[in-house]
Amino acid sequence: MTRTHWLFGDQLGPAFLGAGDGEGPSREAPVVMIESRAVFRRRRFHRAKAHLILSAMRHRAAELGDRVTYVRADTYREGLAAVGRGPVTVHHPTSRAALALVRSLDDVTVLPPRGFLVGQDDFRAWADGQRGLRMESFYRHVRRDHDLLMDGGSPAGGTWNLDHENREPPPRGRRTLGAPAPYKPRESDVDEEVRHDLDRWERDGDVSFVGRDGPRRFPASRREARTALKRFLSERLEGFGAHEDAMLAGDGVMSHSLLSSSLNLGLLDPAECVESAEAAWRAGEAPLNSVEGFVRQVAGWREYVWHLYWYFGEDYRSSNELGHTAALPDWWNELDADAVSARCLATVLRQVRDTGWTHHIPRLMVLGSHALQRGWDPAAVTDWFHRCFVDGYDWVMLPNVVGMSQYADGGRMTTKPYTSGGAYIDRMSDLCGPCRYRPDRRVGEDACPFTAGYWNFLHRHRGTLEHNARISRAVHGLDRLKDLSALLDQERERGEGPP
Repeated sequence: MTRTHWLFGDQLGPAFLGAGDGEGPSREAPVVMIESRAVFRRRRFHRAKAHLILSAMRHRAAELGDRVTYVRADTYREGLAAVGRGPVTVHHPTSRAALALVRSLDDVTVLPPRGFLVGQDDFRAWADGQRGLRMESFYRHVRRDHDLLMDGGSPAGGTWNLDHENREPPPRGRRTLGAPAPYKPRESDVDEEVRHDLDRWERDGDVSFVGRDGPRRFPASRREARTALKRFLSERLEGFGAHEDAMLAGDGVMSHSLLSSSLNLGLLDPAECVESAEAAWRAGEAPLNSVEGFVRQVAGWREYVWHLYWYFGEDYRSSNELGHTAALPDWWNELDADAVSARCLATVLRQVRDTGWTHHIPRLMVLGSHALQRGWDPAAVTDWFHRCFVDGYDWVMLPNVVGMSQYADGGRMTTKPYTSGGAYIDRMSDLCGPCRYRPDRRVGEDACPFTAGYWNFLHRHRGTLEHNARISRAVHGLDRLKDLSALLDQERERGEGPP
């Protein structure tokens, strides 16, 4: 009997249908796709994210034609029941909740995961042999095993990590980096239909969204994703590396690839991305520091996060080593950038509100750092990132936020909390110049919320952090602050209002 194959909304590329390796559905297998309203009811997603996911699903269904049965239902269970199916196969879903669902269903066979370079058994074998699960060690393991940027047994260029070349501040006096514009898709009738349906859901009071849904910015089909990848490789990869960690108020995308949503929807495979980038370097079309930085993001960090999500287990979700319990304030939940005076935070919130995306440094060193300094509940922060970013999924955000951004796991994933005062933002951006707050001020009306927040955070957690070799020197700097008492009083008075 031919089994029907079920495609989830983040399994939309060719790798999930008949790859010919014996571990997937046959090339002739009928397909079912289920658009579940309950998924959008459970969380208040960014409107642009909901639009992108539904547009991508409907584009894929249109490509598959008569092969697919596309069901719009309240839940996945109802959708499957409506199909009147026999045996079903499905590739390993990307969340624990979805995996539990498919395993609870009769006559459903779960196939191996797709869309990643490293198998789960391979990662576990590597991890079980490590004294600490550090990304750099895993990244080198992936490079060796997949022969990525290698010259024989050595890393290309003689060094594994060129991060030291990729931390330059933005060019002084420039409003933009000057990189060629990223690929921008052209909307279709499918997008118009999706937007009409989302409007109707909101009018019915059934579903509520946050953020704005302008013209779609991210690929919703394999063809668009391939075009976006080619545009990045040919026009933007060359300038990606040096200013990878920089921020500019007038240039939210810099030279970043904007491919994360396409990878996480399954429209692109990581192997084609990193192998194409390496080919560009070997052809002399992009410098090694840019290519290595991109490969590290895709073959290093993305793979690492995916596997830690499963390796750490479900209990990792409730990690809260710093005991942070404060609720997220309304202005944050509503992406109310206009309520915020701090220019860095207002700029980044505005980018998220308008696009559902911002690159990794604003996420980590502006949004995440502010949440960490304010002591917000890491589970709520994780949920916020999941809901508000077009590339956010449970597997993406749980390790990224709980582990790296909020240090809620106490160092299982990273060696120190990633937070800083305003001096870092000032050095790596043009955001501080016109701001009403001064990055070198801790106390007073013009005290930078990040500078004051940083020292307040160190004071609150001194007992924990003074034994951490990577941050103990900063903690002991508290002893030199003559205005510490005034700073702490100021932070108590500031409360949870927008800075």
